[in-house]
Amino acid sequence: MAITVAEIQAPIAAEMDLFEQKFKGQMKSDVMLLDQIMNYIVKRKGKQLRPMFVFLMAGVCGSITEATYRGASLIELLHTATLVHDDVVDESNYRRGFFSINALWKNKVAVLVGDYLLSRGLLLSVDNNDFDLLRIVSTAVRELSEGELLQLYKARRLDITEDIYYEIIRQKTASLIAACCAVGARSAGIDPQVVEKAHAFGEKVGIAFQIKDDLFDYGTAEVGKPLGIDIKEKKMTLPLIYALNKAGYLEKRRIINIIKNESEKPKKVNEVIDFVKKSGGIEYATGAMNDYVAQAQALLNDFPDSVYRSSLHKLVQYTIDRSK
Repeated sequence: MAITVAEIQAPIAAEMDLFEQKFKGQMKSDVMLLDQIMNYIVKRKGKQLRPMFVFLMAGVCGSITEATYRGASLIELLHTATLVHDDVVDESNYRRGFFSINALWKNKVAVLVGDYLLSRGLLLSVDNNDFDLLRIVSTAVRELSEGELLQLYKARRLDITEDIYYEIIRQKTASLIAACCAVGARSAGIDPQVVEKAHAFGEKVGIAFQIKDDLFDYGTAEVGKPLGIDIKEKKMTLPLIYALNKAGYLEKRRIINIIKNESEKPKKVNEVIDFVKKSGGIEYATGAMNDYVAQAQALLNDFPDSVYRSSLHKLVQYTIDRSK
């Protein structure tokens, strides 16, 4: 039977409800337009997997404190700021099936809203002397930016190796989940070595999470993003990298030419998808994802047994069992 979010949240249900209230309070503004936009953002928040990682890891490490709430808010504020800016850069009109901020209020407002969210997060930490938490999250945001830029640079050349792919997703996706776990551990007042272990656990989960996302591009779930989006955006993902490495010179050149010059044509995108499937790229990437999950679960087992640890195990499984 599939794991549900309610099941994962059970040990922290009260804390998550209180977090919702606190977070709404932190999003309030005296400027009417800004308040209107903040309400829109709060109402359209997703499953809140990131705060769940923060609270569950704090529970695993001993105690959920006021710093845990602030740490979870800091991550949500800074992460939401990056998403708002991403939608402007990508000229994206939708976010999770709803209109993006830039689609409703235009680019200038969206960029300023992103800046506002960033400043709220920074002030929340500075005002409460949460400098350790701020360092963890700021490092993740820096890495996220570096990962995005590395991916953009490599998309022009299409010369990504597996090593570079893992470096991109470690920075672009895994750094934030790692930060959630490190913030949770640090907010419980745990020593730096344990915080490092929590960070390493989150990084493994984040890599598995991104590989799962890459697999959606090849129709490996009933729902999810439309097929071939990564191919159209010239993103080199693990199934494709593996398939190209196995291909002969002429076949490799043909596929790279399609991605470079014909990725707007649905028929050509389907050719790439078929090529990857026939080359065993899906199976290879699925194996790599499961390996990272096993490493994450092994790291988690080093922590004392508790209801929080049990829920974290379920949350890890949920991230790779999800269908979107």
